[in-house]
Amino acid sequence: MANTVPADVQKKIEEGFAKLQGAADCKSLLKKHLTKEVVDKNKSKKTRLGASLLDVIQSGVENLDSGVGVYAPDAEAYTLFSDLFNPVIEEYHNGFKSTDTQPAMDLGEKNIGDLADLDPENKFIVSTRIRCGRSLQGYPFNPCLNETNYKMMESRMKEIFAGITDPELKGTYYPLTGMDEETKKKLIADHFLFKEGDRFLKAANANRFWPTGRGIFHNEKKTFLVWVNEEDHLRIISMQNGGNVGEVLGRLIKGLNLVAAKAPFSRHPRLGWLTFCPTNLGTTVRASVHIKVPKISAKADEFKKICDEMKLQIRGIHGEHSETKDGIYDVSNKQRLGLTEYQAVRQMYDGVKKLIELEKAAA
Repeated sequence: MANTVPADVQKKIEEGFAKLQGAADCKSLLKKHLTKEVVDKNKSKKTRLGASLLDVIQSGVENLDSGVGVYAPDAEAYTLFSDLFNPVIEEYHNGFKSTDTQPAMDLGEKNIGDLADLDPENKFIVSTRIRCGRSLQGYPFNPCLNETNYKMMESRMKEIFAGITDPELKGTYYPLTGMDEETKKKLIADHFLFKEGDRFLKAANANRFWPTGRGIFHNEKKTFLVWVNEEDHLRIISMQNGGNVGEVLGRLIKGLNLVAAKAPFSRHPRLGWLTFCPTNLGTTVRASVHIKVPKISAKADEFKKICDEMKLQIRGIHGEHSETKDGIYDVSNKQRLGLTEYQAVRQMYDGVKKLIELEKAAA
C-alpha cells in the first residue's frame, strides 16, 4: 500500500493530527481516537476509489466543535480505516465492539399491532416521524461521487417514483435543479425542503455539484417522503400528526420495500446498512416524536438524565443544535447499531410512553 497517497496529502493528515492535539477545547471522538499510531499506520492507505484518511478526518479537523468528526467517503473506508472507525463506532453506539455484528434486518412487520397509539387524546404528541437512510449499491458516498453519478442516481429514483401505483404512496418528485419559487415556498412551508449541507458536511466534501441530482419525493397526503442525495443517497421518511407509531412504521415498511425491490442497497456484513456518517450505521432508523412535556422538562439537567437512561436523544424542535419552544422537544432513539430496526423503534416507543406517564404524574 505504500506510496499510494501523495506526500502532500500525507503531510495534511499529519498537520490535521497536530491541529487536533493542540486544540484544548476540542472534545470530538475523532480527536480522542486519532492517535499517532493510527496516523502512521493509515496515512499512506487509499481505497480502490481513491479515498484517503484525509477524506475521513477533514470535516472534524476543520470544525473543532464537531461531536464525532469523521465521515466515510466510500463503503470500503469503514474496513480499510477500521483502526479509527471501530473505536468511534463503539463509543457512539453504546459499546458496539469490533467483534460485534449487526443483527439481520427485522423491520417489525409482525409487531405493528403492538404499537398502539401513544397519545389517543392528542394531549402530548404533536407528530411522529420514522426515517431511515440508504445507500445505492455500486456508488460511493459524497466525497467520491462525480456529477454524472448524482444524475444517474436521481434518474434511477425518478423511474421508481413514477412507477408507484399504491394510492397511499404515489406522489410527485421535485428536483432541486430549476425549482420555481412557488414550489420552493410550498416545500419550505411543509418543512420538506432540505438546504445545502451545513459547514460539517461542506468540509467533508458532501456539497459538490449542488443542487445537481438532488430532490424530494412526497405522496399526496404528505406522509411519505424520500430525500434524494441530501446527506445520504436516500432518506426514506414516514410521518404524520399524533402518536400512532404503528401506522407510521407500517407506511415506512411499505415504501422502503417498494424502493428496495428495484434498487439494491449497500450493506456491510458487520455494520449493517451503510451510510456516509458512522452515527447512522446499522438500522439507520431514527424514530422520533415532537412531544410537549413542559413539566418534566422544566429542569433541563434532570430531563436529560431521564432521557439518557432510556437511551433517548433530545433535540430542539428544529433539529440538532436548535432551541425548544413551549416545552416541545424532538425525542428519538439514540442507538442505531447493534439492535434490529424494530427494536430501535421500540426504544423510542417505550421511552416516550414513560415520559408521558411522568408528565401526567408531575404536579
